[in-house]
Parts: sequence; C-alpha cells; structure tokens
Amino acid sequence: MPRAIPLLVVLLFARGAQAQPQAPTCDAPEWKQFDFWVGDWDLTYGDGGKGRNRITKILGSCVILEEFAGAPGTTLDGKSFSTFDRNARRWKQTWVDNTGSYLDFTGGMDGDRMILSRDAERDGRRFQQRMIFTDIKAQSLTWLWQRSDDNGASWKTLWEIEYKRVK
Repeated sequence: MPRAIPLLVVLLFARGAQAQPQAPTCDAPEWKQFDFWVGDWDLTYGDGGKGRNRITKILGSCVILEEFAGAPGTTLDGKSFSTFDRNARRWKQTWVDNTGSYLDFTGGMDGDRMILSRDAERDGRRFQQRMIFTDIKAQSLTWLWQRSDDNGASWKTLWEIEYKRVK
C-alpha cells in the first residue's frame, strides 16, 4: 500500500501539468452586437430630465457594465450587467438600482434595433416589459421603455431617453 500513494501523487501531478482546455473567448461577432452602447452618454428624458450613463466592457470584454446616474436631485441610480449567453444564443441583462429593483431581460438584435424583454407580475397581474435601443448612430441613439398588457399584441412607451455621446 505505501507504494500506491506515491504513484497516485505522480499521476495527479502529471494530469495537472497537462495543458488546460482553452476557455472560450468573447470576441465572436455576437459579443460585438452591443458595442454601439459602449461609451459615456448624456441623457435627456421627459420634461427636461437629465442623467449620465457610462457603459464599459469588463471581464475580458465578456460583460457590458452600465452605470446610470440621474441628474442632481434625481433619486434613480443603477447598474446593469449584460452578456451574450452562448448556450441560449441570446443577450441577457440584469438591472439593479438604489430603489431595490431587480429586473432580468433577454433578447437580441432585431434588424437594426436591440430589444430586451421580460415577463413581469405585479398585484397578481401579468404583463411584459421591454427596452428598445433604436435609431442607433455613432453619436446618438434612442432608448424606449415599453409595457404590454396583452401578451405583446400592443406596446405603450412609458419612458423615452435620448442618448448623446459625451465629447
């Protein structure tokens, strides 16, 4: 029995010394679909509301971090994390903020728009929510927050934000 232990140790070390499988990278075209959003943005919405959004790629460019800050006097600050789920072949985003909200979205590119949506329930009523990144240009885009109470047959825009890239 004493001779078996050193042999087992040698086999384990030899196995560990073999090249580890290469981790998948996040440089496929799918991971670049959200690159239009990366950067620093000035935001305007509603009746003169203003904010700032900083979007960066983190964790080996596998995750997009959003850091939203409302203008002074605005109570909403939040962050989102977005990544392309290679198994589901969809984008997934999680939003959290200083009001205790947690929202989870899935979606992807639909033509020239990025659409992320979720099913929700409040007070026993089910509905859908979605955000649409549209009118995407190098220096600007429009973001829409919408709700559907009829399983996606019709959508109502509840919040529209105009993004202008910070110079």
